[in-house]
Amino acid sequence: MAQKPLRLLACGDVEGKFDVLFNRVRTIQKKSGNFDLLLCVGNFFGSAQDAEWEEYKTGNKKAPIQTYVLGANNQETANYFQDADGCELAENITYLGRKGIFTGSSGLQIVYLSGTESLDEPVPAYSFSPKDVSSLRTMLCSASQFKGVDILLTSPWPKYVGSFGNSSGEVDTKNCGSALISSLAMSLKPRNHVVLQESAQHATRFIALANVGNPEKKKYLYAFSIVPMKLMAVAELVKQPPDVTENPYRDSGKQAAGGKQIPAPQEESACQFFFDLSEKQGRKRPSTGRDNKPPHAKQPRKPPQPPGPCWFCLASPEVEKHLVVNIGTHCYLALAKGGLSDDHVLILPIGHYQSVVELSAEVVEEVEKYKATLQRFFKSRGKRCVLFERNYRSHHLQLQVIPVPLSCCATDDIKDAFITQAQEQQIELLEIPEHSDIKQIAQPGAAYFYVELDTGEKLFHRIKKNFPLQFGREVLASEAILNIPEKADWRQCQTSKDEEEALARRFRKDFEPFDFTLDD
Repeated sequence: MAQKPLRLLACGDVEGKFDVLFNRVRTIQKKSGNFDLLLCVGNFFGSAQDAEWEEYKTGNKKAPIQTYVLGANNQETANYFQDADGCELAENITYLGRKGIFTGSSGLQIVYLSGTESLDEPVPAYSFSPKDVSSLRTMLCSASQFKGVDILLTSPWPKYVGSFGNSSGEVDTKNCGSALISSLAMSLKPRNHVVLQESAQHATRFIALANVGNPEKKKYLYAFSIVPMKLMAVAELVKQPPDVTENPYRDSGKQAAGGKQIPAPQEESACQFFFDLSEKQGRKRPSTGRDNKPPHAKQPRKPPQPPGPCWFCLASPEVEKHLVVNIGTHCYLALAKGGLSDDHVLILPIGHYQSVVELSAEVVEEVEKYKATLQRFFKSRGKRCVLFERNYRSHHLQLQVIPVPLSCCATDDIKDAFITQAQEQQIELLEIPEHSDIKQIAQPGAAYFYVELDTGEKLFHRIKKNFPLQFGREVLASEAILNIPEKADWRQCQTSKDEEEALARRFRKDFEPFDFTLDD
């Protein structure tokens, strides 16, 4: 019998916003069921004394989940953490300590290192030193059977973690972050390996989180499931997703251990390159082989021809042209047949492409233009839009765009509904970076399901066997969102051609002020 995964939440800097955090956790647990632990990194306390914390400290308020936090990152909050070995701060809230290993009853092993990096002597109470990192490394790696840890918790980023990824635009990972943490991550068997150059090892996911309640509404809470490493079969543990990068710390470990200045790691000439499905996402380096010759420039591709009659190629006689509401250069918009609402539309390529992954650059550009325009259009009408694609048992790309009234629910509610229903149907729906390209994650011909929310957040499932064809509609039609479960199957929602023509005329008229195809 397979081991049941633990369900964990990870959180960025709380900075004293305890009610905001714990109210959010309660909402998530109410919708998605209970989680086992909440792990908090960064500044748990704010720099000023807060009456809010007193409510938790005295027991008037209680955290809704067992919460483990790291220690201080500055002098102002160091007084909250009197015991270097860790202690209970309030009911359900535990300070792990300055450094160490936490092993749960399930066998889950978490290595933690509190504070910021310091090479000074004496080391401040809110910092860690090369000696701290060395002692952790010795504690763990001296065991003959050591093969890695489940989770490494730190407040600073490891230096160079973004070496094989696109810049986030906010954090320079080559000049910021901690070289000591890079060294520690290297020693703790990070789940990266150089493809085709060494035997398979487990893969690591790097998660970076924003401050709780930040005004930009960036992600500060991350939910994930994990089976403790010690309970996994080796074959299962070393399975390589087709999205991993090379190890960004490879050239830095030995030098960091001695506290030396570490040069940026050189990119190795690997035969293949894959992408990490974690928070900060990468550009793809060309696979040039070992001779380092530049790749040939790609010529523009003509869209492939359909193998037979196609319902969505615009030139096809099978297309129900009365549903077409807007035509661009490479794409067109059409009302969905049997739509979830009167303004449920599809973005479709004019030529025959099976999925987003196979689109040429100029078609992708127009798809993005349609997405942005539809967002503005629906926002002007008090709605947010949800987009999804199912590249499974379909022959022509259909990007479903479904408007959801702002009064119905928040974006987080929509996201939670997708994740909850996916878990109930044992579908692994992974969150991918907002600015990632789906082409980095799925290869041409691969079956997948993909959701994009109005915030830019994206969810992705790689379809391996069977997949419920109406999954996207079922989630959006559910009581949690549109509350029209009877419309989950499009075949139950069809109307007459006259009604469809009337809806199409109305949409064209309403959309005209936003129509970029009318621009000179």
